[in-house]
Amino acid sequence: MKKSVLLVFAVLFLSSFAVHKFYVSVTQVDYVPSKKRIEITSRIFIDDFEKALNKRYNKKVNLTSTRELPEAEELIKAYLKEKVKISINKKPQEIEFLARELEGDVLILYTKIAISKKINTFEIYNSLLTEVYSDQQNIVHTNINGNKKSLLMTNTASKEKIDY
Repeated sequence: MKKSVLLVFAVLFLSSFAVHKFYVSVTQVDYVPSKKRIEITSRIFIDDFEKALNKRYNKKVNLTSTRELPEAEELIKAYLKEKVKISINKKPQEIEFLARELEGDVLILYTKIAISKKINTFEIYNSLLTEVYSDQQNIVHTNINGNKKSLLMTNTASKEKIDY
């Protein structure tokens, strides 16, 4: 009897871990002086990203499927413009969307910023998916002027500044 109770308890305990999902995105920001630009690569679970787009625009976008909306890419661009903002040397920058690709269940978004001046301050605002998941974490790795930093952005702390 004790073994069966212990087994049931173990199954229930371990299955509770499978129910909880970890909400995270990872963004890599690299300054490439030879190309006079900052290259930004963001990795987001596609189901979470679709849920955010669906909620924000009240449309079922169906990314990377045969039922993808014709305006899906424009919705992605608009969402990114609202949720990711970068200032360099205290000046807001225009982030240009380049492309997207799917790798397993992760959507990879490629963007860039043209910059020809030396970077003295870098400020980033990243609130991706925070309107959908209150426990969303957005990890940002930067490599600017040879200095590497990692930042953790959350629902309550979505903005960080780095001085060089």
